[in-house]
Amino acid sequence: MTNQIEIKGLSKTFNKGKVKALKNVDLSIKKGEIFALLGPNGAGKTTTMRILATLSKPDAGEVLIEGKNVFDDCSRIRRRIGFLTNEIRYDGRLTPNELADFYGRLYEMTDDELANNKAKLFDSFGITEFADRRYGKLSTGMKQKTSIAMSLINDPDIIIFDEPTNGLDVLTIQTVEQFIIDSSRKNGKTVVLSTHILDVAERLCDRTGIIIDGISVFCGSMQDFLNAEGKDNLREAFLEAYKRNHTEK
Repeated sequence: MTNQIEIKGLSKTFNKGKVKALKNVDLSIKKGEIFALLGPNGAGKTTTMRILATLSKPDAGEVLIEGKNVFDDCSRIRRRIGFLTNEIRYDGRLTPNELADFYGRLYEMTDDELANNKAKLFDSFGITEFADRRYGKLSTGMKQKTSIAMSLINDPDIIIFDEPTNGLDVLTIQTVEQFIIDSSRKNGKTVVLSTHILDVAERLCDRTGIIIDGISVFCGSMQDFLNAEGKDNLREAFLEAYKRNHTEK
């Protein structure tokens, strides 16, 4: 597989430069793979994902998709990307059907495209029965599944999932994981996945990027990471990398 996404020298600060969220991050993501972006809380994972999705601009560095800077044509890039983040808050008065219609209009989808994608996603995630119930009245798990469906309504070829299994029961987690696998293996989509559940990353992902204290400390295959840390499972390898690279504040 060739690299579809190149992140080069990415740096980002907040609070007038006082908080350095990213420090010269380099990552490469191959077309059609499932890529795990891993790191502790506050490492810079969500910031990296937001920049990749063109929702935030870096202070330095660049993000290339198929060789083109994502900020040269944000509208075109956003049509190709589906981004799930817990930062999005939906109007509790709207139903899943209404939310899908709203996002479909934003993406300028045809009626047929929207109807087909909505039916497929609602069926896949068990939303159909609740499609006309107000979002604010949905269970935590159904809200998360609705959020996942909204991030995919445009049938993106690059899927960015930030903690997609939050609030889900074990059966729904299995559904989401199978969807991620099928998106990559059957449909050739690129999936960038951030999760704190390391066995999920180890089970699903082809390659990983490790960010610690805003610095990229590894990018490569899961097996290469295990070999580099001299461990036989991702949890122990991650802890070893963290101990070596983390700087106490």
